Amino acid sequence: MATDSTFPVDGILPKKETGADSFISKYPDYDGDGVLIAILDTGVDPGAPGLQTTPNGKNKIVDLIDATGSGDVDTSTVVEAQDGVITGLTGRKLQVPESWNNPSGRYHIGVKVLFELYPKGLKDRITKERREALWDPQQRRVLAETTKQLENFNNKVGNSELVNKGIKEDLQAKVDILSNLEKKYSDCGPVVDCIVFNDGDTWRACIDTSENGVLQRCTVLASYREEQQFARLNNADMLNYSVNIHNDGNILEICANIGSHGTHVACITAGYFPDKPERNGIAPGAQIVGIKIGDSRIGSMETGSALVRAMIKVIEMKCDLINFSYGEGAHWTNGGRVCKILSETVTKHGVIYVASAGNNGPALSTVGTPGGTTHAIIGVGAHVSPAMMAAEYSLREMLPSMHYTWSSRGPSHDGALGVCISAPGGAIASVPNWTLRGSQLMNGTSMSSPNACGSIGLILSALKANNIPYSPHSVRRALENTGKHVEGVEVFALGHGMLQVEKAYEYLCKHARCNEDYLEFIVHCNGSKKGIYIREPGLQGRPIENTVTVEPKFMEDKAEQKEKIDLCLQLRLICSESWVHCPQHLELMNTARSFSISVNPCGLPIGVHYTEVRGYDCHCPDKGPVFRVPITVIVPERVLDEKNYLVSYKNVSFKPGQIQRHFIQVPLGATSAALKIQSQDSEKNCRMLLHCMQISPQSIYKKHEFEKFVTITDNGETVQAFSVLVKVTLEVCIAKWWANLGTVLLDYSVIFYGNGLDVVKPVMHAADSITRYNIRNFLKHEEAQPSVTLKTLVQPVRPIESKIVCLEGSRDRLPDNRQIYSIELTYNFNQAKQGEVTPDCPFLSNLLYESEYESQLWMLYDSNKQFIAGGDAYPNQYTVKLEKGDYTIKFQIRHEKKESLEKLKDLVLLLHSKLASNLNLDIYNTWQGAINGGKKTSTMNVRKGSINPIFLTPLPDDNVFILFSSGVFDSQFQSLNIFNFCFRLPKGVLAGQYLSGTITLSKDDAYKKGVTYPFKYVLTESPKKSNNKKKEKEKEKEKTKEEEYNEAYLDLQSSWIANIENGLYEEVIDKHPDHIPLYLSRIQALEANKEEVNYKEIIEICNKIRSKLDENSILQYMGIKTDASSDSSSVKTDMEKKKGYLIDCVVKLGIAQCEIYTKHSTGTTSSSVDSSSSEDIKLDDITQTYNILLKYIDINDQKVIPFTIKYYTILKHYGRVIKLINKQIEDKGGNKEQDIKLKECYAELGWDHCKILSDDWILVKYMPNYRLF
Repeated sequence: MATDSTFPVDGILPKKETGADSFISKYPDYDGDGVLIAILDTGVDPGAPGLQTTPNGKNKIVDLIDATGSGDVDTSTVVEAQDGVITGLTGRKLQVPESWNNPSGRYHIGVKVLFELYPKGLKDRITKERREALWDPQQRRVLAETTKQLENFNNKVGNSELVNKGIKEDLQAKVDILSNLEKKYSDCGPVVDCIVFNDGDTWRACIDTSENGVLQRCTVLASYREEQQFARLNNADMLNYSVNIHNDGNILEICANIGSHGTHVACITAGYFPDKPERNGIAPGAQIVGIKIGDSRIGSMETGSALVRAMIKVIEMKCDLINFSYGEGAHWTNGGRVCKILSETVTKHGVIYVASAGNNGPALSTVGTPGGTTHAIIGVGAHVSPAMMAAEYSLREMLPSMHYTWSSRGPSHDGALGVCISAPGGAIASVPNWTLRGSQLMNGTSMSSPNACGSIGLILSALKANNIPYSPHSVRRALENTGKHVEGVEVFALGHGMLQVEKAYEYLCKHARCNEDYLEFIVHCNGSKKGIYIREPGLQGRPIENTVTVEPKFMEDKAEQKEKIDLCLQLRLICSESWVHCPQHLELMNTARSFSISVNPCGLPIGVHYTEVRGYDCHCPDKGPVFRVPITVIVPERVLDEKNYLVSYKNVSFKPGQIQRHFIQVPLGATSAALKIQSQDSEKNCRMLLHCMQISPQSIYKKHEFEKFVTITDNGETVQAFSVLVKVTLEVCIAKWWANLGTVLLDYSVIFYGNGLDVVKPVMHAADSITRYNIRNFLKHEEAQPSVTLKTLVQPVRPIESKIVCLEGSRDRLPDNRQIYSIELTYNFNQAKQGEVTPDCPFLSNLLYESEYESQLWMLYDSNKQFIAGGDAYPNQYTVKLEKGDYTIKFQIRHEKKESLEKLKDLVLLLHSKLASNLNLDIYNTWQGAINGGKKTSTMNVRKGSINPIFLTPLPDDNVFILFSSGVFDSQFQSLNIFNFCFRLPKGVLAGQYLSGTITLSKDDAYKKGVTYPFKYVLTESPKKSNNKKKEKEKEKEKTKEEEYNEAYLDLQSSWIANIENGLYEEVIDKHPDHIPLYLSRIQALEANKEEVNYKEIIEICNKIRSKLDENSILQYMGIKTDASSDSSSVKTDMEKKKGYLIDCVVKLGIAQCEIYTKHSTGTTSSSVDSSSSEDIKLDDITQTYNILLKYIDINDQKVIPFTIKYYTILKHYGRVIKLINKQIEDKGGNKEQDIKLKECYAELGWDHCKILSDDWILVKYMPNYRLF
C-alpha cells in the first residue's frame, strides 16, 4: 500500500489562515524586522529554541523584566570582604574571586529561596528528584538500621531496669521520628546567597548557585538590557534566569519564568528557526521584550502593579506592539485604574495592544478584560482550521473550519462587539528548557492573540520600511475592514473576521496619509456605552430611540493645530437591516456630534440579531467604515406552559462544534431552573458543554452563570439545576465539543421552579434568638425542605500599623513624573488550632482591572517571618492551611494619588476560617415549636401564592456557648414567655464575628444548587464565667490592710530582684528567709546573666528551697484520693503551691547540674565554676534529680522538658531529645534555637540527610526580613 510520508507542517504553527506565510514569501524583508514586541506573560525563557536571534543576527530578546516583584531580593545589607571572604546572610563564607573588580570594596548581600522562583511543574519535579537522590536512600538505610537495633534490644535485654527502659524509649523514639519524617517530608529547596556590587562601570550580581560559597563557579551578570546575558541555576532544574539591579544595588530582581505559557506565546509571535523555517513564529524578524506579569507568589496570577510596571517599561523602550494573553472577567467595561493606564499606552503613546478575548464561551457576553471589554485593545478570538486538526490534534476525521467551543463570545455588556478579529488559536511551539521538552501543544485565545500580534508585526515591519504613517487606530480599522468572513462562524465569535495580513497592509498603503491616520472615533451610545444592546424582556415590543455620539480624537503630539481646524469628514451612514433606522449623512469636524438611531425589534423572530450602523467617507467609500455602531437585539421566547413552566426541544441534532442557543424570558416568580438532557443515540457517548447565562448591570458575567462540561452516555441523561433572576433573559447554550466526532440527537428541556425566600441575603443575629423567614412561590405548587448549613467562621481584623510609602525607582514612575505611592497595612491574628484560612478584603475583592486602585497584594507570614502564602483580588483562589500559632499579614495597595491611600488606613480584612465540621440550624414551622423544641420542619408543601413561615433557632447546646435571654409577647395569652439558649462556639470567637454558609430550600439533592441563598449568622459576646469561690473566700480569715500592704510590698520586691543587682536580694531574704518566691526570683536573675551563669549558686539556692519544703508531706497529700476535711480547699491550694515551687526548684537544679556536668566533661569549665564544684556533679546526681521529678510530674510536661532535654543529651539519647523538642514545637510553636538543636541531634545520630534538610529549613523559616512587595 502506498503511503503519504508528508507531514502537514502548515498546521503546527498556523500561518496560512491569516496569509502570514504568503506575505513573507512575497515580502521576505518585512518579516517583523524593526518591530519591538512586548510579551506580557509568565516570563520568557531566553534559552528556549527559536528565541536567540533574528534572521539578520540581532538578539531576539532585547530585555527581560519581572514586573511582579516576586523575584526581588532585598540586598540593602552592605558588607566588606575580610581576607577575600564575605559572610552571606545564610551564614556561609563566600569566597570572592580575584577576577572580580569592585573599586569600593562594598558588597550588597541578600538571600533567596530558589523554590520561590520555580514554576509549580518544575518544583514538583525537582522535589521528587532531590528526594530520590538526597533523602530516600539514606532514609531507608537509617530506618532499617534503627528498627533492627530496637528489635535486637527487645530480644536481648529485659525492660525492668530504668536504664534499659530509657535505652528502649530512645530507640523507639528514633524509629517513630524517622517514620514521622518520612510521612511529613517537605523540601523547601535550595537557599542561596545573592551578591551585588559595582565594578566601576555598572552594577553586577552573582547568585551562589554552588550553595557552598565557591563564587568562582558562579555566573556574574549585569542587568539584562545592558549585555543580554543570562545563566542557568543548575543542570538539574534547567531554569534560565537573568537579573536587573535597582535602587543603587539595594534591590536585585531575579527574572525567571513562572510557567511555559509566556515562552510558548513568544515563540508563536516571533520565534526564529534557521534550520526549520516551518517552525518559525509569525514574525521571525521581530525582537522581543519579555515582561513577566504573572506573580509566582500567587500561582502566576497577574497583578495590577505588574501591569502598570509593564506599561512603564513598554513606554520607556518604545515598543511597537504588546501581546497580552491574560485576562479576567470584569464587572464593568472600560473602567478602572489599570484599564485606564493600559488605554493611555495606546492612545497617548501609540502602542498597539493585542489581547486574548477569553476562553469562557460559548455563551454570549463572556469576553474577558481587557481584551474584550477595553475599547483601546484589540481582542482576538480563537479559530481552528482543518490543517491544525490534522497536525496538532491528530483527528481521524477532518472537520470544517470553526471556532473553538470555549472561545469567548461578544457582545460586551456595554454593547461593543467584544471580539475584534480572530486568528488560529492553537500551536505547537517552544517551551522553557526546564520542561525538558523542546515544544508543546497549547490552545486558547492565549495562542490566537500572539498569532494576530505577530501578523500585525509583519504589517508594521512593512509600513516602517516604507515610511508609511500609521497609528493604533488606523491599524485597527485596517484589520477590521479587511477581515475574512468564515462560513458558519457567528459574528460574536469571529469579530470582524479572520485577520488577513496582506489585505490589511495593502489597505494601509492605499489609504495612507488620509485625514484619519491618527484619529480615533469614539462612539458613545445612550451615555457611555459602546453599542446598542437590547436583551431584556419588555424592550422588544416597541421602537427604541438611541442617542449616538461620535467624537473624533487626535493622538497626542501627532496632529498640528491646523489639521484639527481643517478636519471635516462628510460621512454616509448605512445599515443593512430594515429594523434599524438612522440618518443618511453626518458631517464630522473636531468635536463630538450626536444623532439618533431607532431600533424596532417588533416582528423580529426569537433569537439573537446583529447589525451595525457604519459610517463611510463619502469621498472614499472603498476604504470601508471609519466607525461602526454595533447593534445587538435578543428576542427571548416566553414560557407558554403556565402549569409546569416547561420549555422542551426534541430531536435536536449536534455536529462537532455545533451550538444551539435558546433565549428564554424567565417567568415572573421563578427562582431556579433545571436543564435536563437526554441522548437519543444508542451507540456512542457525546461530550457537551452546557452554558447558561444571565447578565445584570455592573456585575461580572460569572455572577449569574452556570457552566458544566458533561459526557452523556448512549441513551443517558443529565440534570443540572441553577438559580435564575426573574424577568431577566436566560441564555441556554448547548454545544457539542469541537473535537468530539460524530453526530448525536438530543432531547432537552428547561423547567422553572418558584420556591424562594422573601429576602435575597438572609442574615440572622444570634441575639435575636428565633428568626423568621417566609418561603413563597408565585409560580406553582412545590415541595420544600429548608436547611441551613454553616461552613465558615469569619473574623474581621483591623490593621495594627499602616504606612504610606513613596515607591523608589523608575519602574514605579509613570510618564510625566507621576510617582506611584503604596500603603502597607499590617494585620496580626492568632490561629487557635490547625485549619484553613482565606484572607479577604471586601472593599477591593473581585476587582482587578476595573478597580479604582492600582493593585492589592497580601503576603502571610508566621511569627518567624517565614512566608506562607500570598493572594490578591480574588480571595476564593487563595485558601491557606495553617498550623496553630501567631501570624502576620502584610497588605499593599498602590495608587499615584496619596490622598486616595489615606482613606484606607483602617481598612478591615476578613479572615474566613473553615469549620472542622459543618453546623446546622434547627428549623421549625411555628414560633411555638421553636420555643418549645417541638417537631422540626421536614418536607413542606408550598402552594402557589401562599406565605409559609419558617423559624430558625440559634445553634444547639453542643455547638455554641452563648447565653441568650429573650422576651416574646404572646398576643393570644397576653403573657410574656422568657426562654434561654446556650451554645458553644469555636475557641477564640469574639463579638463581631459571624458564621457564613447557605440556606437551601430544595428537597432533592440534584436541585439544591438551584435554590441556594448565602446565609450569615452574626455572633454575640460570650458570657463571663461566674466565680463560684466567693463562699470559700468568705471562710478565709480577713486580712488587715497592713497585712495586705506587707504582702504586696514583698511581692513587688520579689519581682524586682531579677532587675536590681545592688543587694536587694540579700536585704529581703534576711527579713523573709522562708519566702520561696524570693529564691526563685534570685535564680531567675542568675539565669539572665548574659556573661556567665553562676550554676553553683543556683544549686545552692535550689537546695535551700528543698530544705524549706516538706517533700514527704507533699507526696503524702498527692497520695490522698479524697480529702473530706473542712479546710480541704485551702489545704489543696497550699499543697499545690508548694508542689509547684518544688517542681520549679528541681527543674532549675537539674538544669544547673547538667550545665556544670557538660562543661566539665567537654573541658569548657569557666572560672566562675571551680573545678571542685564541677567534679562534685556526677551523672548519678542528675539521675537522682530526674527520679525526684518522676514522683511529682509527667516527665514530658512543658515545665520539665528544658531539663529532660539536657539530661537526655548527656545520656546521648538523641531520639528522646528530638521527641521532646518536637513536642515543644507542637504545643507552643518553634524557634530557631530548637531547630538548631534538632539539627545537632541529627548530626550526632549520623542522620546526614535530616541535617541537610534541616539546614535549608532553618534558613527558610527564620528570614531576617519580610519579603519585598
